[in-house]
Amino acid sequence: MRPRWRVGSVAVALSLIAASVVPAYAHGFGERYDLPLPLWMYLIGAGAAVAFSFVIIGLLLRNTPGLHGYARLNLLQWPAGRLLVHPATLLLVKVASALAFLLVIAAGVYGVQNPNENLAPTMVWVIWWVGLAYVSALVGNLWALLNPWKIIFSWKERLFRWVNPEGTLSFNLPYPRWLGVWPGVALFLGFAWVETVFPGSARPLNLGLLAVGYSLITWAGMVLFGKHVWLRHGEAFSIAFAFLARFAPTEVRVVDSRACEQCSLACQDKSGECVDCYECFEAAEPGRREVNLRPFAAGLLRDDERHLSQVAFVLLMLATVTFDGFTATPAWASLVSATSPFVLAYTEQAGAVVTSLGLALFPLIFAALYVYFAILMALSTRAKGKIGTMVTAFAYSLIPIALAYHLAHFLSFLLIQGQLIIPLASDPFGYGWNVLGTADYRINIAIVNARFAWFSAVAAIVVGHIIAVYLAHVTALRTFGSHRLALRSQYPMLVLMVGYTVISLWILAQPITEV
Repeated sequence: MRPRWRVGSVAVALSLIAASVVPAYAHGFGERYDLPLPLWMYLIGAGAAVAFSFVIIGLLLRNTPGLHGYARLNLLQWPAGRLLVHPATLLLVKVASALAFLLVIAAGVYGVQNPNENLAPTMVWVIWWVGLAYVSALVGNLWALLNPWKIIFSWKERLFRWVNPEGTLSFNLPYPRWLGVWPGVALFLGFAWVETVFPGSARPLNLGLLAVGYSLITWAGMVLFGKHVWLRHGEAFSIAFAFLARFAPTEVRVVDSRACEQCSLACQDKSGECVDCYECFEAAEPGRREVNLRPFAAGLLRDDERHLSQVAFVLLMLATVTFDGFTATPAWASLVSATSPFVLAYTEQAGAVVTSLGLALFPLIFAALYVYFAILMALSTRAKGKIGTMVTAFAYSLIPIALAYHLAHFLSFLLIQGQLIIPLASDPFGYGWNVLGTADYRINIAIVNARFAWFSAVAAIVVGHIIAVYLAHVTALRTFGSHRLALRSQYPMLVLMVGYTVISLWILAQPITEV
């Protein structure tokens, strides 16, 4: 049973009623909601809104705001803010996170194997992957605090030092610079395959075993290279949530460069600032730390070193969530039907093979298109030698687009399917318990409908692309130092963003189809 929990619609609500709260494995809006205008009008209007924003931004934005610092408000200057980082608060949160992690594994392995009656599927696919992505982008990088692999390994380190004060749990091998975040790219691609292709991804036992396997990989990386080094380069979800958190209105900052001298990471950006480095934040003196409010998306304009693997990771995030939506469209169903007879000659799992191939090809197609438009940007400014710079410099402007599609793709799923966490909190194993008195809770299907889903999707997609246009233009001003060249360089990027606006809304508007 695949976790086809996607952007919901009236179909989701009806399926919940008909199957007595059975998970809705669907996305899109189906044919159950008649748009008040033809779809092509929405597509043209959304594309025109993005194009018009380019005109306004190009005319009005002539300097580089946010590149030489931005407004910040340090929450630690107030007692309530300091309570957020108090050791007792942090310990309580860490213990709760570690216990929840162990509970998910235990429920997956020992609980009933009905995904609707077991905590593991809802916790993994709804609360953690979908919900925490929203929190990371709209609030801050909470995963840096909640990461159970980091928490448990830190406790192991303390225990090891208590037993052997002169030793360390990690070998702290030098991490190859050329490797970048390629391990994280590979692991994230594997996760996307489990989410999109693996037929048993909603089975609790599989989730429990996959969590154990990923834990062993993560802790092995920490033993070899050190905790913070692996979190920055190899732990796929720390990388993904950190990218999304660059959009968020909060950050942690260290204002004492002495803490950075002992850091195992290249934590300072080109301006010498240490932002969102949690190794330095943990090591710095309390008076030298900040937890700041900042403008949304300010973190995406930081001038830091960027590795090609980071570009690949951003493109992979965007490509996989788009492919996830595309697999539920009639176009994909037709493609699978047309190709399956050829694949059946080699395997009985034709649909899974074709979907796996599609998952592998989609990121390559996205990468090829992005590089192609980067070349066009270089040619339009007569800067043929800056193609590599174009590829790395503008990659982070795609993050709001990935976030917007994630929001549009999963919002109804989170609001409806996420309510299952209430009864499951009382009965995580499906044994008929009622620990918290919430086991009899019934999902409120009236919380969202197809109309809300569609218009929230349109708003998210359009706003996300407008923000991306702004970020790309600011980046162009920084890269070229000339308003004329910056504007000229953004014509190809505008075509790319308008095109993706139209394609993403078209995917979300397609009828629900299962392969």
